[in-house]
Amino acid sequence: MDEVKKGYRDVEGEGKKTWREADGEEDLSDKIGNAGDDIRKHLGNLGDDVSNAGDDAGREMDRH
Repeated sequence: MDEVKKGYRDVEGEGKKTWREADGEEDLSDKIGNAGDDIRKHLGNLGDDVSNAGDDAGREMDRH
């Protein structure tokens, strides 16, 4: 499921970036928007990775 969410985040970010650049220019607000999207994407992916690591550790503890 996390791979699906990561893929969605990538597609969503690229779509927004393409939309912002549709006018042929990339102004400061476009750059800020793209940077914000990249940050949200990476934080979302990091959150999924941390959650998975916690789940894995919990399962490992349950086995012992």
